[in-house]
This record gives sequence, structure tokens and C-alpha cells, in this order.
Amino acid sequence: MKLPIWFESIIQHRLDDVSARIIRHPEISKLHEEEYVAFQKLFSDMDIVNKPEFSEWEDKHHYKQALENEYLYWQGMKDGMQLVYAVSEMMLHDDKEKEE
Repeated sequence: MKLPIWFESIIQHRLDDVSARIIRHPEISKLHEEEYVAFQKLFSDMDIVNKPEFSEWEDKHHYKQALENEYLYWQGMKDGMQLVYAVSEMMLHDDKEKEE
């Protein structure tokens, strides 16, 4: 089943809004800063693969990505439950009107 364009647009707008809030989250912001510093250290020398700085940057990058994904997942779950609740309430209201 294909979703209507207007609904896809609303979902995309919500995803963009939630993503922007997640990036500004204090814990994520701190991780972005740590990752950036580790990334700068990484390119202070060209032999990056064998350097401990590469592992440090890679660890910070993966941790930050995982945390962002976790926040997105949980917000998506909350939004989905709110949507299900709202739609079910509308359906119940419609059924009551038909009975009357």
C-alpha cells in the first residue's frame, strides 16, 4: 500500500524536526565535539589506518551514530503510538456517529 504524498511529506517533516533536535541534544552535541577533535587528530598524519587516533575516532563516530539512531527509533515509536491512538479514536468516534 502506497502512502499518500501529503502523508509522506508530513512524516519527512517530522523526521527532519526530530533529527535536528537530536543533533542539538546536549549528550549528542558533546559526542559531535569529541568526534570532531578525534577526526582532526586523525589527519595530523597520513598513515591513519595504523594509528590509535583512527580507532579512537572510529569508536566515537560509531557510538555517536548508534546513539542518534536510538533516539530516532524511540521518537519514531512514540510518534507511531500517538498516530495509532489518534486514528483509533477517530475510528471509534465515526462508529459511534454511525450507531446514532
